[in-house]
Amino acid sequence: MLSKKWSVLVAVLVIVSTLLAACGTPEPAVVEVEVTREVEVEGETRIETEIVIVTATPEPAVATRPNIMYLTFGPGDVPTLDPSLSTDTSSVQVVDELTIGLTKLNEVTLELEPGMAENWSASDDGLTYVFNLVQGVPWVRWNGSEVEEVLDDEGNVRYVTAQDFEYGLKRTCNPETASDYAYVLGFALAGCNELLEAEGFVDLDDEAKQAVIDGVAAKALDDYTLEVTFTTPAIYNLNIVGMWTGRAQPWWLIADRGDRWTEPGFNQSYGPYALKEWIHDSTLTLIKNPFWPGLDSAPVAQIDEIVFSMLDASPAFAEYEAGNLDSVGVPLADLDRVKADPVLSEELTIAPHGCTYYYGFNTSKAPVDNVHMRRALSHAIDRQDLVDNVTKGGQEPAQWFCRPGMAACPTMESHPDAGIKSDPDAAKAELQAYMDEMGYASIDEIPEIILMHNTSEGHQRIAEAISEMWKETLGIQVSVTNQEWKVYLKTIQEDSPHVWRLGWCLDYPDANNWTREVFAIGGHEESATQWRNEEFTAICEEAALEEDLATRQNMYAEAETILCYEDAAIAPIYWYTMVNVTKPYVNRTYSQHGHEAYEKWSLDLTMD
Repeated sequence: MLSKKWSVLVAVLVIVSTLLAACGTPEPAVVEVEVTREVEVEGETRIETEIVIVTATPEPAVATRPNIMYLTFGPGDVPTLDPSLSTDTSSVQVVDELTIGLTKLNEVTLELEPGMAENWSASDDGLTYVFNLVQGVPWVRWNGSEVEEVLDDEGNVRYVTAQDFEYGLKRTCNPETASDYAYVLGFALAGCNELLEAEGFVDLDDEAKQAVIDGVAAKALDDYTLEVTFTTPAIYNLNIVGMWTGRAQPWWLIADRGDRWTEPGFNQSYGPYALKEWIHDSTLTLIKNPFWPGLDSAPVAQIDEIVFSMLDASPAFAEYEAGNLDSVGVPLADLDRVKADPVLSEELTIAPHGCTYYYGFNTSKAPVDNVHMRRALSHAIDRQDLVDNVTKGGQEPAQWFCRPGMAACPTMESHPDAGIKSDPDAAKAELQAYMDEMGYASIDEIPEIILMHNTSEGHQRIAEAISEMWKETLGIQVSVTNQEWKVYLKTIQEDSPHVWRLGWCLDYPDANNWTREVFAIGGHEESATQWRNEEFTAICEEAALEEDLATRQNMYAEAETILCYEDAAIAPIYWYTMVNVTKPYVNRTYSQHGHEAYEKWSLDLTMD
C-alpha cells in the first residue's frame, strides 16, 4: 500500500487569465500547477511530479483611472469650430487643439515659437516673409471607431501644405465668409482689407472674384513654402499669422460640405487632437491624434481623450467635488469656502490671466448715447470694492482696457491718471450735467437702461453688485437680463443693449491687439459700441508703426483716455486672474492668454 507526503516545490504557471476592470474585483484565474511529491514504494522514497488544475487566489487589482480628462466650457454650446468664424474663447480653445498655426504663442511665457513653420526669413524691408513648413503632417478625421488619415481621390494621404495655409488666410479675408475676426488680418495682411471691402464683390462672376482673392498677399511657392506680405513691418506680424484665422483649412471638404464641414464625422484637422464627438449644448469630446508628429511648441498629446461638458459654475463645481470633473473655475459664491477648506485650498490656484473684464455701451441708444451718462455710470462703479468683496480672486481694478504687462500697454506706475477712475462725486457731477443737458428735473425721466450679460452665475453676481452701486450712487435703477452664450454673441453684434458685458483675452501680447484691434474704426466691437472716433483711430495707427516702446506706451495711454474717459465708450472693470481648482493627479500648465495647451497636460493614472 502506498503512503504519500505532499510538498509544493515549484511555482505556478498561469495559462488562463481574466481582464480586470480598473477598480473592479478580480475574478479567480484557472491555473495549472506543477506539484512534486515524495512517494514511498516498498520502503524506498521516490520523487514524482504531477500537473493538477486548481483555482488561484486572486491578488487585489491595482487601482488605475482611464486616461480621459473631464472639463467644462461653461453653459451654452460652443459657437463654431470654423477657424475663420471663431471669435470666442471656447471655440478658439478647440480650434487650437485641432490645428496649429504657422507660429505659436507659448501659453506660459507669451513668447513666440515656431509652429507649422519650422523656420522663416524676412525681406530687407520687413514686409515679406517666407515660411518653410513642417513636412509629413497628415490631415485626419474620426471615422466612428478610430482616427484615420484623410485620403485624396486617388487614395493618397493628404498632408498639410502651403496651399492649405494660403486657402485659410484668403478664406478669412473673403467677405462671403463673413468672418468677424477678419479685421485682424485686414490690418496686417496686404490685400486682405481690399478684399474685405471690395465693392460689389458678391455680384461678381467667379473669375472676377478669384482675381480679387488673388490680390491677398499669401502665396504657396511650393507644397511646403509659403510667402506672405504685410502692410507694415510691425513687430507683431508673426503673431498675427499664427492666429486661428490664419490656419490651414481643408478646401476640398469645405467645397463639398459647406457650413457642415466642422461637424463630427466630417471634420478634418491636423493638430494634437481630433474631434470625436460633439453633442450640441451638452458635450464635446476630443481624441488624441495618433498621426500628430509632435513639435517642441505642441508635443504629442499625453491624454487619450478630453471630454468638455457645458455647465454653469455651480453645477460644474459640484461635479468637481463629486470627482466627475478634473479642473474647474471656482464660483464666486464658493471661493471663501474653498480657501478655508484643507483639501480644496491645496487644489486652488490663482494665477495671472491676460484678460480684461469690461462693460460696453451702445452709444446710439438713449440715455447712454450721452457721454455724461456713460461717464456717470463708469465713475460710479467701485472697482476696488467689487474685487475685494464680490470676485475675491486677486483681480486688479481696471482704469483702462489694455492689460498691463502687454507690450506698450500703460501701467499704473507709468500712467496712474490714464483712463477713468472710480469716483462717486465725479459720477454725481456727470449725472447732473446729463440732467441739465436733457432738461430733466427728475431721475424718473431718464429712459430705461438694460444691462445684459451672457448666462453665468458669476456675471449675474457682478451685474447685481454694479447695478446696486448705480442705484446707491446715482439713484438709477437698471434692468438686468442675460442670454445663452451663442445667442448673446449674436445679439451684441447685431443689436446690443444699452450696457453689455464682455471680456477680452490677448491674441498676442501687444497693445495693438487690444486698443486698436478692438475699438479703432473697423475694429472688433465697432458694431457693438456704435462708436467711431477718428482721433482715437489715428493715434492707434501711428502707435502701431512707432518703434520706440516708451513713445508707443504714451500714445496708447492717450488713446485709452479717449476710449474710457473722454468718450467713455466702455467702462473697464477689472483685469482678470485665473481662479481654478485642479485635481492633484492632473499635471498641467497655466495659460496667460485664455487658451490652454492641453497637449502638454498629463494624468497620473495611479493616484487615488
